Amino acid sequence: MKSIFIQFIPLLTVFFVSACAMGPDFQRPELNTKTPETFLNARTGTSTEFQDLKNWWQIFDDPDINQMVINVIQNNLDIQTAAGRVQEIASIFKQTRADQYPTLGLNVEAGRTSRRGVNPLTGTVNTNIYDIYSLSLPASFELDLWGRLSRSTEAAKAQLLSAEENRRTIVQTMIAEAINLYLNIESLERQIQVNHKSIDAFRKSLDIVEGRYRRGLTTILDVRQASRILAQAQSQLPTLTAALGNQNQALAILQGQYPKNKPPREQNMDYFRLPPDVPPGLPSNLIARRPDIAAAEASLHAACAQIGVAKASRFPQIKLTATFGHASDELNALFDPKSELWNIAAGGMQSVFDAGKRAANQRAAQARYEQALTIYSKTVLQAFGEVEGALLNRKELIERRNRLLKYRDEAVATLDVAYDRYGRGLVDYLTVLDAQQVRIDAALQLISVEYELLSNYVSLCRALGGGWDLKKTEGKKAED
Repeated sequence: MKSIFIQFIPLLTVFFVSACAMGPDFQRPELNTKTPETFLNARTGTSTEFQDLKNWWQIFDDPDINQMVINVIQNNLDIQTAAGRVQEIASIFKQTRADQYPTLGLNVEAGRTSRRGVNPLTGTVNTNIYDIYSLSLPASFELDLWGRLSRSTEAAKAQLLSAEENRRTIVQTMIAEAINLYLNIESLERQIQVNHKSIDAFRKSLDIVEGRYRRGLTTILDVRQASRILAQAQSQLPTLTAALGNQNQALAILQGQYPKNKPPREQNMDYFRLPPDVPPGLPSNLIARRPDIAAAEASLHAACAQIGVAKASRFPQIKLTATFGHASDELNALFDPKSELWNIAAGGMQSVFDAGKRAANQRAAQARYEQALTIYSKTVLQAFGEVEGALLNRKELIERRNRLLKYRDEAVATLDVAYDRYGRGLVDYLTVLDAQQVRIDAALQLISVEYELLSNYVSLCRALGGGWDLKKTEGKKAED
């Protein structure tokens, strides 16, 4: 057996010395569009150093959110599907990489044959029976002189990286979707609380109006209006309850659980606890952490390597074959040194005429690379657009919230004055109804805008590929 590999050594040396990859080497592409160092819609200020905050959802400081994220990561079916896809691509990568190594087989044969012959001296016909035994180890190896196999392995490895980054993209997407559902559930629970308080207030107002009517201080019209506004508030409760149930079911499915409803929880009516503000000078290179950008880059790398594969396929394929073993007419003499056999051969295969098939395949690979480059550029620009959009919306939402706070305070004061003047008979009940509806509208709008602010924070973290955190040295300076 050693003699075979001794014969292989000079040929392998030629392979390692002469092998050259065909096609362009991959380099990270640069966008034709100029990008700023910091995001245009970020708060102005001195740019600070940032470090990655992978578990960005912990900024909410909510144990329920933390546990929910764990459930999503462990049990979400979309994530499990993506993980299975990664395992599939990993197996394909191993198959492709195996083509770069020699293949070794094992052949075992045993047989019996008969031969008839005529004795030239006697003229008699003799029949001889022979036993044939053989044991051999055939081996083959393709010399990758043009880099076809190495570039195929490079492409498969890049595809594996792309699959893994796509899995990370799905993980981030599912986490963000689950947190948004959780926050929306809290918003609906607050809306239900506002609805219950409104029903109680309208019921008390109806009692007051009916009492005034019985004393002849008001008309039946006020009673009807008070009864109408109470019925309207009561009719909104089933819609809110159904929406809450749907959101709870969707959140359960994301966690790999059976869809089920939950009764509304009691929420703090001081509205949402908002996360810290986005620091100034947010650098634009934070989006480099986004897994979808990494996946697009890996796909581009794979397409680049496939150009080399297509180009190398236009050159001859050179293969080495060898066999080492024993063959004997007798089983007990099979491993006798005299029964040893071996052979080694080299051969090449090249198409003389293929009507331009290989050249067209190379042009197709180049076209696929150009498409992948376009997809990569679009992915990066869309990532910038998502971040800039989230930052712009955040500024407008903060401004809207500040104005709604003032709107709420004015609505509360107006309702107090309306009740007082109605009790003294200075205004009709329509004035009170209008003030009550404005007060409810202010509360609901404030709940809505604060949910949108939190959802915007989730969208911004996802658009940046994770949260952000100031370096510890910066944190100490801020404390000082």
